[in-house]
Amino acid sequence: MLEVVIVSYRCGEMLRRCLQSLRDHPPADGLRVTVVDNASGDGTADVVRREFPEATLIELEENVGFSAGNNVVLRQTTAEYVLVLNPDTVLCEGTLDTLLRLLAADERIGIVGCRLVQEDGTLDHAARRSFPTPTSALGHFLRVGRSDRAPAALTAYRAPDVSEGPVDAVNGAFMLMRRKMLDEIGLFDEGYWMYMEDLDLCYRAARAGWITWYEPSVAAVHVKAGTSGRHRRLRLNYAFHYGMYRYYRTHLAPSRGRVFNGVVYCGIGAKFLTAAAVSGVARLPRGPRRQAAGIRS
Repeated sequence: MLEVVIVSYRCGEMLRRCLQSLRDHPPADGLRVTVVDNASGDGTADVVRREFPEATLIELEENVGFSAGNNVVLRQTTAEYVLVLNPDTVLCEGTLDTLLRLLAADERIGIVGCRLVQEDGTLDHAARRSFPTPTSALGHFLRVGRSDRAPAALTAYRAPDVSEGPVDAVNGAFMLMRRKMLDEIGLFDEGYWMYMEDLDLCYRAARAGWITWYEPSVAAVHVKAGTSGRHRRLRLNYAFHYGMYRYYRTHLAPSRGRVFNGVVYCGIGAKFLTAAAVSGVARLPRGPRRQAAGIRS
């Protein structure tokens, strides 16, 4: 039986759609669904309790973040396969059965991800990624690396050369994993409150010899920033950039010099300050935002 873990936070309507898609498209061997609610306090948990009694609901007293929320279930499940699923996703028919067959057919595969499409039908390029480097991250955040005409070093983050098969990493919005692999490499690193924990886990899996597989023949709909919002709150902005720092410090910094590392850390800090300022202005009510931007009303 497949274990599905969904960590929710103030996303009642999206969670309803996600759970309904699991009800409509279960795998042949069945599934068990657990929703870990991160102290939403807005009725999100009531959606599960009232409309999806077949799902197990765990209500936390505080928002412990994505990694720790998932680990609540990952620590106790004995299922052979575990799907970590965002509440802002909707599964398509046949997706779970196809991916479970892939895992059953090749014991070297530890993680599988499917094609993620946005609500308008376009591909979510974050469905498969290469492990970030300072160069590829710079290209991605400056948007230069999102062009097919950019140099390979700048476009590498989107893994443009991988159309199917082994890839460095798949998106944490949909990660189907083998329990045996988690027993070997460990669960999500709870030092990542939210963001970059998926890349960290895929990196540790690769170091241990496990394959991460991207399978585009099946899909799930992913509402980009569905739970976080288009403009991140300060806590999320901090978590995003701290995740970048933690990933670089853990996996890349030891093989680089102090001066280079210092430049990278300063770059992450500058990006955080810029992103926080832009998001802060964008989240202001319309009147104050116009004044903040120096526009006369």
